[in-house]
Amino acid sequence: MDIKQLKFLVALDETRHFGQAAARCHVTQPTLSMRLRNLEQELGLELVLRGQRFEGFSEDGKRILAWARTVIAAQDGLYAEAAACRGQLVGTLRLGVVPLAGFDPMRLIKLFAKQHPGLRFQLFSLSSEQILERLSSNQIDLGLSYVERLDREHYQSLELAESRMGLLYDRRHFQLANQQLKWEALAELPLGLLSSGMHFRQSIDHNLRSRGIKPLPRLETDAVHQLLHAVSAGICCAVMPLNSGLDDFTEHLALVPIESAHTLSPLGLIMRASGQRSALAQACFDEAKDLLSKV
Repeated sequence: MDIKQLKFLVALDETRHFGQAAARCHVTQPTLSMRLRNLEQELGLELVLRGQRFEGFSEDGKRILAWARTVIAAQDGLYAEAAACRGQLVGTLRLGVVPLAGFDPMRLIKLFAKQHPGLRFQLFSLSSEQILERLSSNQIDLGLSYVERLDREHYQSLELAESRMGLLYDRRHFQLANQQLKWEALAELPLGLLSSGMHFRQSIDHNLRSRGIKPLPRLETDAVHQLLHAVSAGICCAVMPLNSGLDDFTEHLALVPIESAHTLSPLGLIMRASGQRSALAQACFDEAKDLLSKV
């Protein structure tokens, strides 16, 4: 067994396709298939369900896959630890972010990139549940998510500024003179909202229901970029978090605070507290703590 076989296994899980997994790993498809069969023979287990094409993993395969991710993360952590011992921070920081987080993740990315030019970044838009799942399975290093009911035994968090909300609109299509809006004013406007069930949407619905307001959204979507496009096109206005950087995309966008508007749960930077943790995740978590202490 070698680390490449484990990386082949993880690549297959992420692509769900033998050819794409082989291309990602820079090997031919027959080579990838052969190396995975060798791994199965060595372990004495069927890991991959095969038919005309990839059909998934066996229950044994899913368990081995979790270990494969842990081993790969440990290797990455070893290299990062060695670099840290040399006074460097290298590798790829994998950051999961909930849609419409009330904290601009680019503030952290900019800080890390400036301090560590050799660092690379991967950002994933995930639900709060997915962030915890991926942290626990070593698929991401840090999460920017809600910390309500967070299991403190398994996760460490750094609480960020309170997530307050405002109304995002395009000045070319709407004229809102007030410096601060009341929730009641939103009932008269065409609204674009995230899909029902998403955490940020739940906070909006709670604020509206508590005031007896029942707006009919003009547009609903699970993609933030679609919401921004709709606002820029003048189709709607959208409730967005303040201090998220979303109003900086064009000079036409404005974000007006809404009175007494905040999310149901505070936002935080989350890191796995138990098990093997990379030097990369720990160093970035500590630097974020230092950044926020100066704000």
